[in-house]
Amino acid sequence: MALRNFLLNLTGTFFYIGYLPFIPGTFGSLAGLILYFYIKNNIFLYIGVILALLIIGFLFCGAAAKLFQKKDPRQIVIDEAAGMLLSFAFLPFDLRLIIAGFFVFRLLDTLKPYPASRFDKLDGSIGIMGDDIIAGIYTNIVLQVLLRLLSIIGHRPGL
Repeated sequence: MALRNFLLNLTGTFFYIGYLPFIPGTFGSLAGLILYFYIKNNIFLYIGVILALLIIGFLFCGAAAKLFQKKDPRQIVIDEAAGMLLSFAFLPFDLRLIIAGFFVFRLLDTLKPYPASRFDKLDGSIGIMGDDIIAGIYTNIVLQVLLRLLSIIGHRPGL
């Protein structure tokens, strides 16, 4: 039981980042962003890490929430890390997109536009992970549009 609780805590808090006393969700997003910088140049690793975080998040977040005895404990931030990585999937590296993406993701994660607001009301892993997955997908869409707009007006991302 102790090993199980240790693993739930380790994974859910994304290696204890969720225990930071101030804005743990933002730090979880920042951890996802830092991870992005390490894996961005290998698409297979990138997709593998996203899938691993999603699978681990869905498998463990509900049980981790029970461990914390809350519906969606602020300490659980693996969902933010996964959402942040989804935000930059299939986009070229461009510092402007990265900065914009971080702030757009945090805004969307906070506002929870439909259907994220519906997921946020659900219990267990789907409730914890769902709203951040939606925020990541929406952020990616916003960045894809921004990328095309920058291309149209002559600013070449990726330089």
